[in-house]
Amino acid sequence: MIPSIARSRIIAFILFLGAAFQRPAPPPAPAAAPQQFAISREVNLVVLPVTVRNRQGQFVTGLTASDFRVYEDGRPQTIANFQSEDAPVTVGLLVDHSGSMAGRRREVIDGAVAFVEESNPEDEEFILNFADKVVFGLAADVRFTGNPQELKAALSAPYASGRTALNDAVVAALQHLNSPRADKKVIVLISDGGDNASHYTFAQALSAAQAANVVIYTVALLDEDSADQNPKALRMLAKETGGLAYFPSTPADVVRVCRQIAADIRHQYTIAYSPAGERRNEYRKIRLNIVAANQGKLEVRTRAGYFWPPIEASGSAREAR
Repeated sequence: MIPSIARSRIIAFILFLGAAFQRPAPPPAPAAAPQQFAISREVNLVVLPVTVRNRQGQFVTGLTASDFRVYEDGRPQTIANFQSEDAPVTVGLLVDHSGSMAGRRREVIDGAVAFVEESNPEDEEFILNFADKVVFGLAADVRFTGNPQELKAALSAPYASGRTALNDAVVAALQHLNSPRADKKVIVLISDGGDNASHYTFAQALSAAQAANVVIYTVALLDEDSADQNPKALRMLAKETGGLAYFPSTPADVVRVCRQIAADIRHQYTIAYSPAGERRNEYRKIRLNIVAANQGKLEVRTRAGYFWPPIEASGSAREAR
């Protein structure tokens, strides 16, 4: 049992960031219903999105919980929950409209639209447009939607201009990802990685991402003449959360990788475990191995680790609707 003081601190962090491991557990489901991943006062479940590919780069399906071994800081963990079906996903699509992206605006929009078109109709999504401010694209009374036309309309924004508040956008998206239904949460970030206008630092945004059960995919649109771009930041956000960083070089590549991201999301396993010990205020490393027989060499990808409890970032991201 976690001491009451520690529980209070955990709850305070969750309320502040809105991006801790998972939402409060729903009301008890019927015995036959799948168990939902949640964080409660007594049990902390770490949720791992897992992608498995073979030597040919193809997705590997049909694996079971017994095919995986989970280690935290080198210590084996017991898998508490396992899902392999294509469960609904909550997605935040973050689109950079700052001045540094002016020359790539058409590619940005085309890639975002391609992702929307490839999404599962049962998914719920939101659009977050950002330059020097963070602006949610959907109507003020709509948190998420599965309607492709609403999502495409939400991508509309004035011509790219101004500075870039990427860190604020990431934190605002993590705060917003508090869906009442989905256990799988994803951010797709299309940007050049630069930031010169955020209230949050990159370290704070990264810590918030490391403390959340959210996978971040990044699509880097780079310009060799831009001094503000930061591909390293995009790589780190993806690597630490179990996503991928893409670096398309042509407009056609942007559309292709956005469609690839949609496919990657559709082919993920979900593994959850309850970490042992009372350690606090530290980063915990995760390692995941596969022991599946007769499968050959497989590549497995998941988050690199996590912070618990999440490191608090002072202030708040600047949001507008």
